[in-house]
Amino acid sequence: MVKVICDTSFLIHLANHRIKNLATLDTDIGEIQFLVPDIVIAELKNLAKREEKTKEATTTIQYIKNFQTIKIGGSFADDSILSHVKDTGGVIATIDKALKYKIKNHGGSVISIANNRIVLEASKGLT
Repeated sequence: MVKVICDTSFLIHLANHRIKNLATLDTDIGEIQFLVPDIVIAELKNLAKREEKTKEATTTIQYIKNFQTIKIGGSFADDSILSHVKDTGGVIATIDKALKYKIKNHGGSVISIANNRIVLEASKGLT
């Protein structure tokens, strides 16, 4: 099983949009488990307090309530996730273009969303 660490942008999109290949993801990519860092949960809770983001953030918090959480600490989600990739490698789920670039440059792999389908953008470490 491939453990995939999710960032805030990916989770918001996943929870608030219909993803066409979600049911067949195990066939497309292999068996994966989405992990939610503690810092991402904190970021979602802060977004839920902002009027323009309340609905999306609240929907996302409900959507991920049964996802496994991991402690990576830090005060900013992107920096914490990038630091985790530098230390341990791994697969990160994000739709943030700047973060994708940094993850790939540090040897991590990226799962993203394109045309409402989950796609693997880099395969380093998955072979």
